[in-house]
Amino acid sequence: MTFGIEIQDLTVRYPGVTAIDSLTLKLEGGKIYGLLGRNGSGKTTLLSLIAAFRRVTEGTILVDGEAPFENERLTQQICLIRESGDLVVEGEYVKGILHRARMLRPGWDEEFAQRLLDLFEVPVNRGVTKLSRGQRSALGITVGLASRAPLTMLDESYLGMDAPSRYAFYDVLLEDYIAHPRTIILSTHLIEEVARLFEQVVIIDNGRLVAHEDTESLRMRGAAVVGPAAAVDDFTTGMTVLGEQRLGGTKSVTVYGEIGRDARAVAADWGLELSPVALQDLFVHLTKGDRA
Repeated sequence: MTFGIEIQDLTVRYPGVTAIDSLTLKLEGGKIYGLLGRNGSGKTTLLSLIAAFRRVTEGTILVDGEAPFENERLTQQICLIRESGDLVVEGEYVKGILHRARMLRPGWDEEFAQRLLDLFEVPVNRGVTKLSRGQRSALGITVGLASRAPLTMLDESYLGMDAPSRYAFYDVLLEDYIAHPRTIILSTHLIEEVARLFEQVVIIDNGRLVAHEDTESLRMRGAAVVGPAAAVDDFTTGMTVLGEQRLGGTKSVTVYGEIGRDARAVAADWGLELSPVALQDLFVHLTKGDRA
């Protein structure tokens, strides 16, 4: 089972700031989405509304064709794990958190949960507040994945884990997604580290939609041009340059903008190599705005 999401003219206002600004977005079910945005862009507010943590007051959100707020059928099938530490409850033990998830989540997989706890070395008989930051993150990941919710959203929930644990998480997430397809949204600042998981990317900035595309299509908006320095400079003249590096007589320049077939033929004749631009470089360019 997978859930699609339809958002129409969604607006969220706080005193002195508009967190979400007339956002319209449609996400098909059964994909892994990367939700990208700078701090304060509205990512966490958006995910909280989708998860029915708060009521929509302007615009609409439909999950599987229905409004999620106070919708029992939907809310038990939507799982949002946030980096802010929703699972850290004073006096509660890990096994208590797992018991509650087991009771509330109809798709809960106990065997999978135990496998994740073993993988990330999370002790079940320890108080949640006694866990390290990495263990608390791993506990959140365990609840998020083992719930097998048709809509699973992870909002920076793996930031506390060290690099080996994060990479183990990426592998197990992809493995389980293939075996049990569902809609997964990953909100992250570790863009290049997680980019290989994304089927589509959603970028928001100042509460507005900047881009929503297949990952590879978005990366093809720019290119990394590598070759003899003089040839690279001539080829990229007039293009929007995102960054450049030089080593001896070789230069690499990252540019933004479509490079047509004729230009690619010229690049080949000049001995230049073209490759898709890094997703993080595109993200920085598309969201720099007035705050750069």
